[in-house]
Amino acid sequence: MTDFETPRLSARDMARMQQTMKRGASRRDVMKMLVASGMTIAAAGYTATRATTALASTPVRGGDLRVAGSSASTAEGLDPSKFRNGTDYSRGFMIYNGLTFLDGDLTPQPELATDWSSSNGTDWTFNLRSGVTFHDGRPFTSEDVVFSILRHKDPETASRARSYVASIQDVVADGEHTVKITLSEPNYDLPVILGTFNLLITPAGTTDFNAGIGTGPYKLEAFEPGVRSVVARNEEYWKDGKQHVDTVEYFGLTDESSRLNALRAGEFHLTTGINPRSTPLIQREENIELFVTQSGTFSDVAMQKTDSTVGSDDFALGIKHLLQRETIQGSIYRDFASIANDQPIAPTMKYHDPSIEQREYDPEKAKFHLERAGVMGQTVPLVASAGIANTLDIALILQQAGQEIGFDIDVQRVPVDGYWSNVWMKVPFGFGTITQRPAADMIFSLCYASDGAYNSSKWENAQFDQMLLQARVETDEDKRAALYSDMQQLVRDEAGTGIPVFFSNIDAHATSLKGLQPIPTGNMMGYAFAENVWIEE
Repeated sequence: MTDFETPRLSARDMARMQQTMKRGASRRDVMKMLVASGMTIAAAGYTATRATTALASTPVRGGDLRVAGSSASTAEGLDPSKFRNGTDYSRGFMIYNGLTFLDGDLTPQPELATDWSSSNGTDWTFNLRSGVTFHDGRPFTSEDVVFSILRHKDPETASRARSYVASIQDVVADGEHTVKITLSEPNYDLPVILGTFNLLITPAGTTDFNAGIGTGPYKLEAFEPGVRSVVARNEEYWKDGKQHVDTVEYFGLTDESSRLNALRAGEFHLTTGINPRSTPLIQREENIELFVTQSGTFSDVAMQKTDSTVGSDDFALGIKHLLQRETIQGSIYRDFASIANDQPIAPTMKYHDPSIEQREYDPEKAKFHLERAGVMGQTVPLVASAGIANTLDIALILQQAGQEIGFDIDVQRVPVDGYWSNVWMKVPFGFGTITQRPAADMIFSLCYASDGAYNSSKWENAQFDQMLLQARVETDEDKRAALYSDMQQLVRDEAGTGIPVFFSNIDAHATSLKGLQPIPTGNMMGYAFAENVWIEE
């Protein structure tokens, strides 16, 4: 396979594979058989995950889970509105709940809301779960939901979800366990939005989040920003049969080799952010397994439109034509990726338009546009970090491509520590990584709307903003798909971001850890692993 696409196994082949596992074959044995039959490790890992998920054993209660995350920042916190990386998201799902949660198909399922309804997409009613308490004993009521949602609209909160809730006009309590939400225009994605990382529910009136008071499966025991978190089972948790392990200790370790060495030594049960180049090594380990999740996660090279050097349309087009997508896919991601086309709607997402012409590596076109941008003969700095999802490798490939046409890119390497707070979106020419969002509206609103919180290239386009609003209220599926197609084309051609590939989320875990299932919004079950996994010693 040149792209990491879903392997086409028949139901009979899948059943035969499961029967083999019932007779004692391990997930590792299945992967070896699939690789021997011609599958890539990427595809074999995904297929084996599907098979083992279907045969998951009965959960075991007890044990202390130790996890090594790939991101660490002193800017981490316990306020959901400020969550910004995988470590924040993972900790958030340990101690908080949302109104909904997103399953493996990114369909919203009941969480703190038992059901919801809307006749017009504008006026919504959410019925809430009764008998739920916060970690400090306070009962969960509709007032907590009103507070938790409306605070994202307050500019002083500086919420990273502000663009998601922009259309929410009002949230009011209708009794203790019903909430009415009114939107400025229809949006049938509202239950999806309310299941995302930043919109977790906190007690009404909270101003100090340091205690980490939520309704979630675990209670906070220790938190050192940029270092570690410790949580213990919430014995009053409202979900029956969840939070199997007694405690979770989560460390932020930015160095992949340190994480893998600790996993191999048995110091951790689970780690994340695995470089595809490390997968053959993991495959040789007897007590470690890969866990692969297809997703629309991407790393983009951002060229800020406000900058006098890199901000022109020609500069962006020149860089986009210099991206050697097949080389990046094969040599960096080892086929744990699919080719992207400089727009954020992945082939795994609804409304992806495959008919848009694929942009190819074209050094002559790149040179033409860079000459028009007036940068040939200059040295242009590109900031990258080895710890940010292979972006340093992408930068070096881009640098080499530039040298071949006489364009000098100065790759400035910076440490991963402090990258997200001090570098990302603060330099004119640099990289970021965006995890898949469950809806096209969300990724467009976050990264490409003029007021998007993650608008890393500072692109402002009134036509795009208007189409975003139109798509949000459109109830005709064909018309909505056409709008999203036009938006993909517009971002591809005019925005200041180059997206070479969508890469799969790769985790590694001890064979004793069970219960992982793919959720494409991120690594480790969309960061919601804590209440779902168990340890079989």
